[in-house]
Amino acid sequence: MKDIAYVALGSNIGRREAFLADARAAIGALPRTSVLAETEVEQTAPIGPIAQDQFLNQMIAVETELSPLELLAALQAIERNAGRIRGERWGPRTLDLDIVLFERQRVSEANLTVPHPELPNRSFWQRELAQLRGSAVG
Repeated sequence: MKDIAYVALGSNIGRREAFLADARAAIGALPRTSVLAETEVEQTAPIGPIAQDQFLNQMIAVETELSPLELLAALQAIERNAGRIRGERWGPRTLDLDIVLFERQRVSEANLTVPHPELPNRSFWQRELAQLRGSAVG
């Protein structure tokens, strides 16, 4: 089923801007997937109990025919290619890619919940979603 997914991109280690740019390109190159729109990159404070550097964040809207779990697997592969190591929860990372929302689907799987459970707690995600959904995407 073709759907629009909203994917949050974040980085707070190393070449943050390059990690986001590379991720946008890699997501756009996924099969049966195209990037429709993107928000501006913004800097935000880290969330959680671990002291760490500021994040660069952005959200993109993608039209995809990949299933939610196929998209998740592809995003996790892009994270690994960027040197992401899944360590301590809320810890620093080279690249973090989260599926925040689908226009037509809800997901409740062991390894994926959409809408993302943290959406109500992240005002920058809410703002970015509103921007993308208010554009020609929505």
